[in-house]
Amino acid sequence: MEFTQLGRTGLTVSRLCLGTMNFGPHTTEEDSFAIMDKALDLEINFFDTANVYGRKLGEGITEQIIGRWFAQGGGRREKTVIATKVFGRMGTWPNQSRVSALNIRQAVEGSLKRLQTDYIDIYQMHHIDRNSPWEETWQAMETLVRQGKILYVGSSNFAGWHIAKAQEAARARHFLGLVSEQCLYNLKDRMSELEVLPASRDYGLGIIPWSPLAGGLLGGILQKIKEGRRADEGTQEDVKKYHAQIEAWEKFCKKMGEKPADVALAWLLANPVVTAPIIGPRTLQQLTGSLRALKIKFTKAEMQKLDEIWPGPGGEAPEAYAW
Repeated sequence: MEFTQLGRTGLTVSRLCLGTMNFGPHTTEEDSFAIMDKALDLEINFFDTANVYGRKLGEGITEQIIGRWFAQGGGRREKTVIATKVFGRMGTWPNQSRVSALNIRQAVEGSLKRLQTDYIDIYQMHHIDRNSPWEETWQAMETLVRQGKILYVGSSNFAGWHIAKAQEAARARHFLGLVSEQCLYNLKDRMSELEVLPASRDYGLGIIPWSPLAGGLLGGILQKIKEGRRADEGTQEDVKKYHAQIEAWEKFCKKMGEKPADVALAWLLANPVVTAPIIGPRTLQQLTGSLRALKIKFTKAEMQKLDEIWPGPGGEAPEAYAW
């Protein structure tokens, strides 16, 4: 495994982040345990989750599974950098969602209990909360840091100007502020290159891309369909919409002699601002297969070809749309 620093911090994390959203809804607890054990064997020390994962309102099924895995001991908690999230609705009563000071306090206690730990390494805001002023949010986060309940704060699904506002508000309070941004980023979805990635780079945030395979479109989907595998309705519509690009993409990967999923991850890893793409394996085979991405390197011509197949927004703002 390769390791890197998370943004401007001294925290060392693996170049691949284990996503746990499938744990519970799609992967049994037994299989989830096996995947997490194997991740540590492979030296993947960075795990991502959220209080709302598990698809049952207020139960935090996925966090519970991780907590029971931690409870087995054997250094599991100590070896793991665990990142979870706050924002999503955890009940039907007011103040059981978003990032008000009250919900932050309630939510962190719930996550700590479910995860069976006394601290969270990275506490991420799952979405921007336009109703809560930064003074309130940062005061609540500062309190958790002082109490030792969280170590770092991250964001997810923020715009570039949200990152700037958050960091300037934190700076005024002499607080570290955000250390990471978890955003939608892959070869197909490159809009974050306009402002989110540049803002993160300038403020020293590590980028943690979610959906690195674009919901499976970059994972060799045409070949899988030929083999008789079925895709959901939304994916089928995307395949029709992007068919020519996907076909060119899979031919490119075949010419490289690599699996499309590995090439997609490797492309993200080639960006210096990217800390670790989130891989969400449902099986052990999917987990172990992802490590190939760490070995793939691109020539300048190959990077240019990928830009032709999957064009980005044209660079960073404002040059992408102005002189």
